[in-house]
Order: sequence, then C-alpha cells, then structure tokens
Amino acid sequence: MRRIFTIALFLFVTPALAQYWTHYANARFGYELDIPPGFEGQGESDSGDGQIFYLPQSLQELTVWGGLLGVTAETFEGEAESRADAIMAAGWVISSASATPSWATLSGTRTNQALYQRMILLCDGESYAAFRITHPAKDLAAMSSVLEGLARSFAPVDC
Repeated sequence: MRRIFTIALFLFVTPALAQYWTHYANARFGYELDIPPGFEGQGESDSGDGQIFYLPQSLQELTVWGGLLGVTAETFEGEAESRADAIMAAGWVISSASATPSWATLSGTRTNQALYQRMILLCDGESYAAFRITHPAKDLAAMSSVLEGLARSFAPVDC
C-alpha cells in the first residue's frame, strides 16, 4: 500500500515539477538568470549574446542580452541612459528608473503593455548584461514575484 501511495504521489508531483524555473547562462558574456515557468526559449542569437523567451498564452516576452561598453556609450551609466533613450524613442513612458555604477533598472508603459528592464555591469568592467520583460499592463500585480525572481537570479558568473 505504501508503494502504491508513493507511486501515486510521484505521478501527481511530476507535472508540478515542470512549473519550476529553468536556468539560462550565457557563455560569451558570462552572465546568468533563472527563466520563469512556461517561457519558451527561441535559441541563442547568432552572435551568442543572448536569447528571447516567450510565454505565448500571456503575450509576455523576455529578452536577455550582453553587450560591450564603448559601442554606444563609454561607461555603464552612459549605456543605461542610451538604452532608456531608445525605449522612450520607441514610445514607452518611463515611470521609474534607478541606477548605480554597477546596475540600472527602469520600468514603463506603452498603450496596454508594461516593461521592466535591468542591466548589470559584468566582471571585466568592459561589458554589461541586460534583460527586458514586456507583458500586458493588466498583469502588473501578478508579475511582481516574476520580476523579483528575475532580478534576484540575474548575476555575472566567474568573477
């Protein structure tokens, strides 16, 4: 009887395990983060700098990438400002932004969509990593734990 109970429990728990976060690590730039349940990766970009993940049923998109400083801006702060300017030029209204010499975040809205972006300076001091998630604005309250999990797990590796 105990064995039957154990097997039955395993069969019920296994689908729940599929709802765990997965992990993404980028070898080219040396950063990692956890990917929320249900997001489907679209494959590493041709340049190896990141990947796009979709949650189709919720119209959510998570983009992760790395880049070199000195291409659009000489400093990390300048790069963060450049990215914020590009977001505003695309029609987003930034509602909050915060930055230090080693990380920057911003959030905003456009029509019925919400956006959250986080950037971090990587170990070499010459590159950065970023993630941006967009989702329906109506889901903002439900997204707080997802955003916290993304921000908490987002880190450079091998420093």
